[in-house]
Amino acid sequence: MTLLVISPDYASHLLPLATLATAWRDAGERVVVATGPATDPLVREFGMERVDLALGRGSNARVISADEQPADESASLRGFFDATREGMIATLRYQASERLTDLMWDPVTIGHRVLEAVETVQATAVLVDHLAFSARIALQTARIPHGDVVLGHPSALPVAGEVYGFPPFWPTAFTPDDAALRDLRALCEEVSARFTAEWNRTARALDPAAAPTTDAFAEHGDRVLYNYPAALAAGDGRALPPHAFLGSTRRTEPADDQVERWIADGGEYAYVSFGSFLSVRGDVLRRVAQALARTGVRAAIATGSTPPAELGPMPEGWLVRDYLPQVRLLAGARLAVTHGGNNSVTEAVGHGVPLLVLPFSTDQFAGAAAIERVGIGRALAPNLATVDDLADALRAVRDLPAPGREVLRAVAAEQQVRSGPQIAYELLTGGATPTS
Repeated sequence: MTLLVISPDYASHLLPLATLATAWRDAGERVVVATGPATDPLVREFGMERVDLALGRGSNARVISADEQPADESASLRGFFDATREGMIATLRYQASERLTDLMWDPVTIGHRVLEAVETVQATAVLVDHLAFSARIALQTARIPHGDVVLGHPSALPVAGEVYGFPPFWPTAFTPDDAALRDLRALCEEVSARFTAEWNRTARALDPAAAPTTDAFAEHGDRVLYNYPAALAAGDGRALPPHAFLGSTRRTEPADDQVERWIADGGEYAYVSFGSFLSVRGDVLRRVAQALARTGVRAAIATGSTPPAELGPMPEGWLVRDYLPQVRLLAGARLAVTHGGNNSVTEAVGHGVPLLVLPFSTDQFAGAAAIERVGIGRALAPNLATVDDLADALRAVRDLPAPGREVLRAVAAEQQVRSGPQIAYELLTGGATPTS
């Protein structure tokens, strides 16, 4: 058997997809990853093959900088970062306006290259990132079965009554104006209509007999795999398509002697990361560090694209670097602080770690609302939360009430019994069926 994995050239996407593929690798089967050159070192770390496939303008190997991107992608990133400083509505509007360029990039050419890759490697199974629309449309029009992996809150795949880019849930700290929400939804509906028209044009170019869709964002593969814990989606009232919840795709990371020595020094600690993109918000990271210092909890902070010096003086005994082994540190953390990215949330919950979420964009708002709803953490508005607000929330998360701790223990135990890669492998090889 040969598994073909199709991923954008971003570490945050490649890491969970390649981790899913370890089930095939460990079974002695061939794994080929179709992605761009930036993540080639990560593909090799996983012991897999790579075929070149650029799915968009940008890329990053672990930490992203606008200065390292092509000019048009750099301008787009800077616009996004500026929008996050204005607030959630500005950010969501900016992201909606950018979707027609960053989600369907040269789709016909990419579609043909995807089909060539399937044929060249003689793929017998395919895993594809749900956001790789140009790849998915090719697989769908060619009627090639594939696992459609949703890396994010399940609302990244909208269901009836929802529109892509408009969060179906909000954390309590966010109180958007009704008129602003109406305008945002109208914009998202307009973008969805234009995107759907582009999808239909591409589908006809790839297969003149392709049936049109009324909502391209709601299209999905025959096997939908949510990289998300089922417990966080329970009770939210969303009618999902046939699917499987993977829980998380916790990966094995290379040993880091400095980190091991720091953990061995003893004492509880918090893990802090805003991921590869939003780590640019050093102003928020600085406030988080100041708040943590007030709680007396030592911290491991991954600063990403923010130079560590910009956070100011750090308490003695803290671990502060641009990149840290997240899974390893979460394994022993008392609590975690995150922007609400899929990897951070699922890996923390999979280790039973409560969360303080400071969401900036996209599905991070719905994810933060889910964490509040099931009682496993808190959410604050990153632009508005003061150091005092953050310190109070950190103490509340550190001392999470028993019901929330029990939810976390149950999720972590479930993932120990049946991991995300195992679930994906069984489903795609016929060993299990999706739930309804």
